[in-house]
Amino acid sequence: MITGELKSKIDAVWNAFWSGGISNPLEVIEQITYLLFIRRLDDLQTLKEEKARVTGTLEDPIFQPDQAHLRWKNFKSADPETMHQTVADEVFPFLRQLGGDGSTYSGHMKDSRFTIPTPALLSKVVDMVDAIPMTDRDTNGDLYEYLLSKIASAGVNGQFRTPRHIIQLMVDMMAPRPDDEICDPACGTAGFLVAASEYVRDNHPTALTDATQRNHFHTSMFHGYDFDATMLRIGSMNMLLHGIESPDIRYRDSLSEGASEDAERYTLILANPPFAGSLDYESTSKDLQRVVKTKKTELLFLALFLKLLKPGGRAAVIVPDGVLFGSSTAHKALRKALVEDQKLDAVVKLPSGVFRPYAGVSTAILFFTKTDSGGTDDVWFYDVQADGFSLDDKRNSIDANDLPEVRARWASRATSERERARTEKSFTVPKADIVAEGYDLSLNRYREVVHDEAEHRAPLDIIADIEALEGEITTGLAELKAMLS
Repeated sequence: MITGELKSKIDAVWNAFWSGGISNPLEVIEQITYLLFIRRLDDLQTLKEEKARVTGTLEDPIFQPDQAHLRWKNFKSADPETMHQTVADEVFPFLRQLGGDGSTYSGHMKDSRFTIPTPALLSKVVDMVDAIPMTDRDTNGDLYEYLLSKIASAGVNGQFRTPRHIIQLMVDMMAPRPDDEICDPACGTAGFLVAASEYVRDNHPTALTDATQRNHFHTSMFHGYDFDATMLRIGSMNMLLHGIESPDIRYRDSLSEGASEDAERYTLILANPPFAGSLDYESTSKDLQRVVKTKKTELLFLALFLKLLKPGGRAAVIVPDGVLFGSSTAHKALRKALVEDQKLDAVVKLPSGVFRPYAGVSTAILFFTKTDSGGTDDVWFYDVQADGFSLDDKRNSIDANDLPEVRARWASRATSERERARTEKSFTVPKADIVAEGYDLSLNRYREVVHDEAEHRAPLDIIADIEALEGEITTGLAELKAMLS
């Protein structure tokens, strides 16, 4: 997490946009993304030129000699009017034509729009962005994460940003491996993919020293899909600033027919799919409709995850509470499939304020493994009551935090956790009990509540007290009446 002077610099850029007339957080992030990308193109060209001084040949230059004025280092020192005209009329058209290098970053820039309204604002933010140190990968990633944390309004179609500590919990529990192929079919800002990449860097340091493995890490390990072009640009830049050279971040309506080609392609799915978004039922994949006949996006996404996973693949996905106990045919069929046909590993119930201020929806995390042959013997439940933040709209940091315990107990789910009583925060439920409850997965269905013994007075004693009180009132009224007569 960035702090101090760097944080102040980012805040200053943000405030400059707001005071300059751009108040939509997504638009601010989008425009900053373009500026960062333009700056990076210049850095890449500089690297190529330094290499050329050794080799004698400039390979695949980004800028041709007649395009030198489009480079960040050149236009940043121009007067505001000239800079604004150059960026609007030449740099952005140049960006939109840049798709030839095959990277997803370039592909997402083809629809780029320049919306900074005045020369003064552009000059101001270019100076500010130029003053931000961008040589350290960790700092770059934290910088962008901090920017993303400023998206303070709920999106449309059920989109909202998953809190980073919840993402980290899911990634830690799934423990991505260097050979995984990881997918988020509703990737948004690519938070799950970024966290997974950082986990692999931190826990498998040799993953980036072997040439084959390093190539897998940069080109074929991370896959993200979304149908919001702005989110794709933001997510793509998020991956770039976290040091992933060419992730597979693509435009796709994951519930449409287009996802069919990726069946059984991935070994790990991490996702928080939209819950209440609108659905074009007519274009929804017929394969998914055969699995589950419904218009509820959360159920269709669950069916999609099962389809995308390779046998043996794992998933950690956030679902609204209704998935756990909904009584429709589709709800029951999906829960039964998870328990009977696949291996349902765990249900982690989250407190209902986790997604505030975006939404107050109650949610849980499902952990499962695709087997196509069953394997559910026991399901581990955990009732998270505190996530380290207040559960109101302010989400202030607090001391109470169950998440470290969730990680620790998850690691013991096959041993000591089996001995826990159902009165505790976590416990294990045999498959037979879940079948007996009609595949209901709500935690409270299996929790045992211990009632405190309370002693109450005998009813006749209470009645005697009431009669005595009534007598005193009658006597007092009689005395008052005598005094007044």
